[in-house]
Amino acid sequence: MDPLSDVLALLKVQSVATARLEGAGAWALRFPAYEHMKFGMIIKGDRWLWTDRMGSRVRLAPGDFFLLTDGVPYCFASAPDAPLRDSAGVLPASSDEDGVMRFGEGTPRTVGVGGRFVFDDDASRLLLDSLPPLIHIRSDMPGIRALSLAWELIALETERQQPGAAAMASGLANIVLVGMLRAHLRSGQPPAGWLGALADERIGQALRLMHGQIARRWKVDDLAAAVAMSRTSFAERFRAKVGMPPLEYLARWRMMLARRALSAGTEPLSAIALRIGYESDTAFGLAFRKRHGVSPGRYRNTIRARQNAVAVQLDPAL
Repeated sequence: MDPLSDVLALLKVQSVATARLEGAGAWALRFPAYEHMKFGMIIKGDRWLWTDRMGSRVRLAPGDFFLLTDGVPYCFASAPDAPLRDSAGVLPASSDEDGVMRFGEGTPRTVGVGGRFVFDDDASRLLLDSLPPLIHIRSDMPGIRALSLAWELIALETERQQPGAAAMASGLANIVLVGMLRAHLRSGQPPAGWLGALADERIGQALRLMHGQIARRWKVDDLAAAVAMSRTSFAERFRAKVGMPPLEYLARWRMMLARRALSAGTEPLSAIALRIGYESDTAFGLAFRKRHGVSPGRYRNTIRARQNAVAVQLDPAL
């Protein structure tokens, strides 16, 4: 099994407001804070990128990708010494007829595409807490052919509006996210936390075992034996890499799956319990209440009430 795919599926990753931005002349723009992740790629011309928390500026060249993850305001510039202005006062209110947002006059002309990833689950911290504030994937890095192909498609797709553009952009954006995370794992500087643990030969294997056999009654001894480590060494290494003991991670992942099941359908509590590793719905209920303060049934009812309220707001005829 693939823990990264599991987590991305659980988070229901969506790309939002993917747009092509073409700037002319010397400019520097400050953009506001955001939720979850901002991403982008450079098509033409160099750009400089920095955030309110960064001590230096990063030069982005054509073919490069970037991923911002800490939510703080950030800045783009065609030249590092250009006067900084607020983006809201410079960018047009809407794009041109071809879907491209253009601003400025003269030369040079820089072209880039950017957007945002949003997540539909509080498990997003599992991923976000594992990432540095900025991931910069250069076009000359090895092993990024999939990203390079996605770059070509995105550059082509954003030249003008076409039928199905939103669906195409969403699919390509998800390819970009996975491609960037893969490249980051291979960069020689693997991230801390859960994502970095995937790159560890033995701890990554333990994570795959837990995700692949979620209903199994795992013990630390079983996991350690499966990855050819002593119990003590495995437990210490797992905690150092993931940030928590193995069985705590397993319990948290089970609860994440439980919340998704309770939110998404009408599957009986007993079936959910057995599927994620509890002997009975009573044991499942006790574990769920201990972690979330409410019973699984009450949690499901609360989520349904919220979903129904949203549906009524969207469609008053309901």
